[in-house]
Amino acid sequence: MPEIKVSPVRSIGRRVLWALLALAAAVVIVYVDRDGYRDSSKPGPLSWLDCLYYATVSLSTTGYGDITPVTATARLVNIVLVTPLRVLFLVVLVGTTLSVLTERSRQVFRIQRWRTKVRDHVVVIGYGTKGRSAVGALLGEGTDPGQVVVVDTDQWALEAASGLGCVTVHGSGTRSDVLRVAGTNRARAIVVAPSRDDTAVLVTLTARELAPKAQIAASIRETENVHLLRQSGADSVVVSSETAGRLLGMATSTPNVVDMVEDLLTPDAGLAIAERDVERAEIGGSPRHLPDLVLGVVRGGRLYRVDAPEADTIERGDRLLYVRKVTPATE
Repeated sequence: MPEIKVSPVRSIGRRVLWALLALAAAVVIVYVDRDGYRDSSKPGPLSWLDCLYYATVSLSTTGYGDITPVTATARLVNIVLVTPLRVLFLVVLVGTTLSVLTERSRQVFRIQRWRTKVRDHVVVIGYGTKGRSAVGALLGEGTDPGQVVVVDTDQWALEAASGLGCVTVHGSGTRSDVLRVAGTNRARAIVVAPSRDDTAVLVTLTARELAPKAQIAASIRETENVHLLRQSGADSVVVSSETAGRLLGMATSTPNVVDMVEDLLTPDAGLAIAERDVERAEIGGSPRHLPDLVLGVVRGGRLYRVDAPEADTIERGDRLLYVRKVTPATE
């Protein structure tokens, strides 16, 4: 069920209003039957101020005892009317504090439980155009949304990511404490997708310090900054402006090639580039003779194109980079 979010100020103001209404009702009830009360400090009926005083100390359960109901009617009214108002008053005021403390404790407990259990997840830093596309690709490849953590400073972006089922962390990816909350030190992969190249360098440095063994893929706009990302610890660097420029240039002469590239980059329809372990029967053979269209062989963390001499024979432990056909039957 969708959660209706109310600002803390509005929530507290609403509770205070209910408390004041309960107090006002108690004052009116006591004043109407003021002849049934006695004030030990002075003779005569109660005034409005006396009624307000009695209602206040009664609803707050202070009960000094200087003003007391003495007639049967006044005592019955206290039992039937003032006591429920006292309960309502306490529930409203104490409930505000309990609600805040309970929600905070529940949130802290959820975060701590998630941080102790999460392993081998993917952290996406920056949920702009590139970050959204990266998350879409991860989910399209079958990654559980609960295994994707999005870090951003834009609350609207985090709400969009949360709507997909992703875990979200509000804060800057350049801060190590924020990345620790995202469990970066236990992540299997980190996607660095901020809007600025200098931010990408700083985020990569911070992420690599926390996660020495994680696979870091970073995106930048200018080619001249590739070496900075490499030196900062990025395993893969994607130059978004040059990649888009090449596709635009190809589209002027060979638009069908661009359509095919877009198809290969889309994991949920048509053709898609995938990676898999070699099967036992394939060891010792040539990747060019397999039914799958193999593009390369990954051996020891290094990629060899299918026409490279190192890829002539498939070895145990290799992984194949191939073109996979995506159909409703295989999804």
